[in-house]
Amino acid sequence: MHRPAGARMRAPGPYDRTHPPGRVIDRAGTPGLRISSSALTSQQKPCQSYARFAGAGRGPLWGHGVQSGALESLQSLLAPTIWASRALPFPGVIEASKLEEEVEVASIDPGEGPPAPGDDEAASPTREAVAHERWPYWAAVAILVVGLLVTGILTWVSAAQYNQNEKRLLQLRVKEVAAVLAEAQPATDTPLASAAALVDATNGNVHKFTHFATPYIGSGQGHFPSISLWQPGGARPVATVGAPSALSASPSTARAFIARAAGSPTLSIIGLQPSSPTRLGYAYPTATRRFIIYAERPLPADRRSRLQSNSAFSDLDYAIYLGRSVTPGQLLVTSVSKAPLRGEQAKTKVPFGNTVLTLVVSPRESLAGTLPQRLPWIIAIGGVILTLGATALTVRLVERRRSAEHLAGRLDHALSENQRLYAEQRTIAQTLQHALLPEELPVIAGAEASALFEPGERGVEIGGDWYDVIPLDDQRLLVVVGDVSGRGLRAAATMASLRYAIHAYAAQNDPPAAILTKLSRILSVTETGQIATVLCAVVDLGSRQVTVATAGHLPPLLISDGHGEYVDGEIGVPIGAQAGAAYKSITVPAPPSATLLAFTDGLVERRGEELDRGLERLRTAATADHQGLPELLGTLVAELRHGPSEDDTAIVGLRWKN
Repeated sequence: MHRPAGARMRAPGPYDRTHPPGRVIDRAGTPGLRISSSALTSQQKPCQSYARFAGAGRGPLWGHGVQSGALESLQSLLAPTIWASRALPFPGVIEASKLEEEVEVASIDPGEGPPAPGDDEAASPTREAVAHERWPYWAAVAILVVGLLVTGILTWVSAAQYNQNEKRLLQLRVKEVAAVLAEAQPATDTPLASAAALVDATNGNVHKFTHFATPYIGSGQGHFPSISLWQPGGARPVATVGAPSALSASPSTARAFIARAAGSPTLSIIGLQPSSPTRLGYAYPTATRRFIIYAERPLPADRRSRLQSNSAFSDLDYAIYLGRSVTPGQLLVTSVSKAPLRGEQAKTKVPFGNTVLTLVVSPRESLAGTLPQRLPWIIAIGGVILTLGATALTVRLVERRRSAEHLAGRLDHALSENQRLYAEQRTIAQTLQHALLPEELPVIAGAEASALFEPGERGVEIGGDWYDVIPLDDQRLLVVVGDVSGRGLRAAATMASLRYAIHAYAAQNDPPAAILTKLSRILSVTETGQIATVLCAVVDLGSRQVTVATAGHLPPLLISDGHGEYVDGEIGVPIGAQAGAAYKSITVPAPPSATLLAFTDGLVERRGEELDRGLERLRTAATADHQGLPELLGTLVAELRHGPSEDDTAIVGLRWKN
């Protein structure tokens, strides 16, 4: 499809009519345009140009805008090729419901056709990425291993420190117990040493010895069951106070022990004398070695001696052995029911007469306290819990991250698909918009015609702006510019209905005012919720006259020799506002080489600005320099639209040739 240079789009590309996004065959076999059903919403705009223009003192005031409702279910829209093959049933009456049956509405993929089932899943980059990504739980495993390792090390350090402190404290406690035992030795030495001194002083006086020893006989603390006086080499005691000594039951043992004791300068001890109960024997020589003081003290039957609960050593178990070996036969006394002691132990030797006592102690409870004892367990349990919690949290974060990445991939895919569909549907909408505009402008001797349509930036919906140049005969042209309120298929259908009705009325050679009156009977705002502003101008090239009638539309601009004037006439009500409304036309002469510009409100309107300022801006830009007509239209649209605009812009120009 070829478009001559006189009727062009602003920029080639996806919006050019020579590159339609897709084609289908309608029920009549006529090639038509195919659009997506998602583009079938109507976003109507009030037709406010007439209200603002009339309110500025250029015609009767018609102040309220009308918005049409959304078109919920349209199945077709008129294609220009259909009207080429079908005759109008009668001039001027075209129903939107008829137009809606002309072409089938469906979504397409430009260049590829409809997607096959499952294409979305096959095209999704997320699944492939997930399938080839590395195992995502290494971080969780690393946290688990490191956490358990750190927990184990801290637990081991805490336990080792605790054991070291326990050993140190136990060594201190065993020294304290040994000091107590050493302090208790004088309780045994002193009575025997005093008795030895008395015997030595009295030359062995038995009576005085007996009198001195009697107070020390008994079963209480510091007392002896038996105290006796011996001479070295004797097998029997010289005198005995209290119970008979167990040593006298074995003369040979007594003779040997007394002989050894006579040669020792200190207390001599003979242990575990067989008797009931078992006794421990002590021998102390006099200074002259002529006499030996011998005493016995019984041991507990089961060797067990309980400590008081309020004792300073109530947190210890102990065992005292006679001599340096720790054997059951040498056990003197213990605090446990069954020796030997178990668990952590500390030993020390306590000098006792001519021998030693081996002291063994073990703690009944933690010497450092409950907290240090339980600290390793606290660290272990707490560390394991924290490690498991951190691992679980990491796993959850990994899962959420994977889910987020998967969702992001799906959203990215959906966004790309939506962008593709939006661009496709916008291309379809723009192509369909231009399909409803003239294929080409007529070529008439003595004049040059050019037109430009610039779509608005309001998504994928079709607007209602249009232009047309209709040849009436060899010397006359009908220039039409119109704007239907709202957007969407209903606005496009209304625009097509009005456009082709104008063609029919022009074929009847109706003047501009009559054409507008007939159009007012086609459209009714009370029925469709739509109105339209229309400008009709008959240009007589031979007589250089322009006859203009307007239905709420902006006046055309007539330019000549660097000056421009708007063709101001009486502005009638918009089409659809009043059925059968009367319109008046105005005829003005056109100077040589004049240029006539007719346009829609998108070229001059700016939000928050008076319409007169936009019209004056257009007059100034159009008369600023002299250039070709197509270039002039392109310059005006580029300079006056002021960036992206929601409104469509249509402009048509006619220039007389010399």
